[in-house]
Amino acid sequence: MIVVEVMFLRKSSMAAAAAGLILAILVSNAGCIVRDGRRLDRLRGSVLRLHILADSDSREDQRLKLRVRDALLGSGIFSSADSLSEAEAIAEERLDDITDIAEEVLRENGCSDKVTAELADVDFGDRVYGGLTMPRGRYRALRIKIGRAEGHNWWCVMYPPLCLPAACGDSSVEASVTEDEEEAEEFFSDEELDMLKKPKKYRVRFAIWDKIKSIINE
Repeated sequence: MIVVEVMFLRKSSMAAAAAGLILAILVSNAGCIVRDGRRLDRLRGSVLRLHILADSDSREDQRLKLRVRDALLGSGIFSSADSLSEAEAIAEERLDDITDIAEEVLRENGCSDKVTAELADVDFGDRVYGGLTMPRGRYRALRIKIGRAEGHNWWCVMYPPLCLPAACGDSSVEASVTEDEEEAEEFFSDEELDMLKKPKKYRVRFAIWDKIKSIINE
């Protein structure tokens, strides 16, 4: 009985010590967590993502998804946007045009699926795009749904215009679109670029920041 009590006390002491250590780490890093968390919020609120969902995961539906992608990127619809608000306004005003472009691609390829386009707040996981990793979280997105929209999706950053379509090549290959590194360097601050290029460095801080915010907003 005494041995059990001693073991229990030891475990309790170890748990208390571990909790104290975690608390000490959080307190000592509180400034970094808040600073980087605010930068994360600014980053999430400064981009418009393009999100295309295929009808299904069949090879043909995935190919059509990328054909739609190429047509939208080549349309130049967002080329005149100088700010996020302008990009959102253009998307809102031209949702019908965006839908028409996508459906025209489908019809040219013998597909009768319906396309819907909308501006929405979408929850994304961590997404790697070229040399950049967009952190998980909620972003404003131009979302294109093809048919049932039950297939794997494709995404990139529409504003700032980081999506570079290939001048030529097979559209069935996702690597035919790359990120515009020069545009990223000009648009994002050095601190934001560090966050995008070194995601492991910030993963714990971002998770703590989002948890704190979720508790506050409950």
